[in-house]
This record gives sequence, C-alpha cells and structure tokens, in this order.
Amino acid sequence: MPIATSDILGSDQVGIYLAVCGNVVFHPHELNEEAINRIDECLGLERHPLSIGGSTLVGALVAGTTKGLAVADIATESDIDALTAFGDVVVMEGGVNTAGNLLLCNENGAIASPSIPEDGVEVISQILGVPVAVSSIAGEDVVGSLGIANDQGVLLHPDVLPDEVKLIEEVLGVPPMVGTVAFGSPYVGAGLAASNNGVIAGRETTGPELNRIEDALGLI
Repeated sequence: MPIATSDILGSDQVGIYLAVCGNVVFHPHELNEEAINRIDECLGLERHPLSIGGSTLVGALVAGTTKGLAVADIATESDIDALTAFGDVVVMEGGVNTAGNLLLCNENGAIASPSIPEDGVEVISQILGVPVAVSSIAGEDVVGSLGIANDQGVLLHPDVLPDEVKLIEEVLGVPPMVGTVAFGSPYVGAGLAASNNGVIAGRETTGPELNRIEDALGLI
C-alpha cells in the first residue's frame, strides 16, 4: 500500500492541512499538482477542496467519520453547507474549536480531548455515530495532533501513558503503536494524513519512521 512523503503549502505538517474523514479527504484549494497527485496515489479517497472560515488549516479544524463531521466555529454558513453533503455536522464552540486537533477518530470510535465539555462529547458521539471516550495522550489534550488512526491501527506519541493506551485501544478497536514523524516529531497527527489505503508523511520523515508508520497503520 502506498506511503510517500510530501509537503503541503510548503509545510511538513501535512496533517494540519489534510482532514481524512471516512471516505473523503478535505484539503485546501491552493494545492499544487504534486500534492494533489500524492493525495490521489496514497490516500485513494474522494477529494474535496475546502477552507474553513478562510483558513487553509483544514486538518486542524475538521474531524469525522463516514457518518458525521465536527468543525471549528470559525466555519461560515457556506463551509457548513459544503460539509453537510458528507454527513451530519456539529460545530465545536467555546474555545475548544480546533476539531482536528481535539479529536482522534476512526470508524469504530473516537478519542476526545479533556478540554471538550461533557455535553459536547455526547453530541459529538451522536453526530460521528461512534462511541467517544475522553482521554489525554502523553498527558496532553491536543489528542488529534498526538495520534493518527485508521481502521487498521493507531500510531501515538512515544510518551503515551499505559492507561491512555488501554482506553484508546478499547475505543478505537485497533492495536496501538508509538512512533514519530518528520525526523523525530512526536506530533504524529500533525505530521501525517492516513487512510486505510495509505499515508502521506511530512517530507523530512525518515525511512525507519516510515516503516514504523506502515506497520502501525496496517499498511504492510
């Protein structure tokens, strides 16, 4: 299955710009041909260009499954209308709105940041159509930046705690591994975009890191 390195708009942090949600990958409008080709070759998903409130940081601002999506409250009405073509939409408000940074999802479940209020977690579970549990990763609350999941596996920050690992495995229903991206960054969710078909990693990602990522996400 394909795994490749690339940059998005000159950045190694490809996961901040690309949001893989179920069977679609949302991406900024301004991508060059190389980046578009990488997305098609590696992720093998429907592509949909998008901005959220004028921002290109789509991966940081959107998260979801085949059933529903969570989006930051900077989204405009037209942004939300565009997203509703792909499922139900919940708008995250009140200062906890970087949905892509605060949720780690696959089709089995989702991990929500401790910074999300309890009633918000319940709504997210209803919209995404999966069980949601609250957990930090490595004691930090930006769980979407600290992990990357598909329906075959999950890769986590190397300092993830044993209790966190146990809960994440139960909720996402896949075996967890730890690793890094982009020459040692533990922010694997920010540095990677992954589907069940393949992965795009930041251009600085090393061969050993790519091997670990492939293994963790069941792509070998």
